[in-house]
Amino acid sequence: MPYQTISLAQRDAIAYLHLQRPENRIDAHLLGELAAACEALADDPQVRAVVLSGGEGPAFSLGWDASFLAAEIESQETTLRGERLGHTFHPLVHMPQPVVCAINGDAFSAGLELALACDIRLACPEAHFAFPETAWGLIPMAGGTQRLARVAGRAAALELILTADPIDAQTALRIGLVSQVVPRDRLLAEASALAERIAARGPIAVRYAKEAVSRGMDMSLEQALRFETDLTIILQTTEDRAEGVRAFLEKREPRFQGR
Repeated sequence: MPYQTISLAQRDAIAYLHLQRPENRIDAHLLGELAAACEALADDPQVRAVVLSGGEGPAFSLGWDASFLAAEIESQETTLRGERLGHTFHPLVHMPQPVVCAINGDAFSAGLELALACDIRLACPEAHFAFPETAWGLIPMAGGTQRLARVAGRAAALELILTADPIDAQTALRIGLVSQVVPRDRLLAEASALAERIAARGPIAVRYAKEAVSRGMDMSLEQALRFETDLTIILQTTEDRAEGVRAFLEKREPRFQGR
């Protein structure tokens, strides 16, 4: 389907999602198109990894579109709207394929929450990160308070959220918000190379590994270990697992089929 606020392309086993709104402000139209694209990709067995970027603009995303956010906050359906905002990026979070985020510029407010909904984040040195909501008398509303703490730890998350002050890319690297800082002119290439390495692994194993880590974080250690064992047992029945063993014994690269 044609998109207006994002672009979607595929090269080999990698899908590329690029935002393309002014300042990549997040509104209902962008959210709808992002959800539709995620649904299409999730059902595509040929796609083994996804790269999300802010496109060609100077910012990754400067957050909510002002008119959209005002309408959400001022709506009489406060509880319903608040719940909907909290689930804003669920289509991306629940993608079975790993999502690599190339943060090509500033990621503020919902823009940072969008980045946090991805699995791995790379940033250019010029990028800054902020949750300015407390300066507006609000808190992050689309998962930021929860996902940032899980990624960067409680203390770092509280400092960023409570002060509303921006941090630079090197600070984001230090606290684990991003895993690499890459020159802007190489950022998309590095994100693509990372996605390609992931796509070369066993596709079923990659999906199960993502599920084990993501769901396991919300379980007790004992429950998570049991869940990991269950997924391992299922993997034993796949053709890819048998191919991986054969390739290891024959000292060659495996030829995974996703079965």
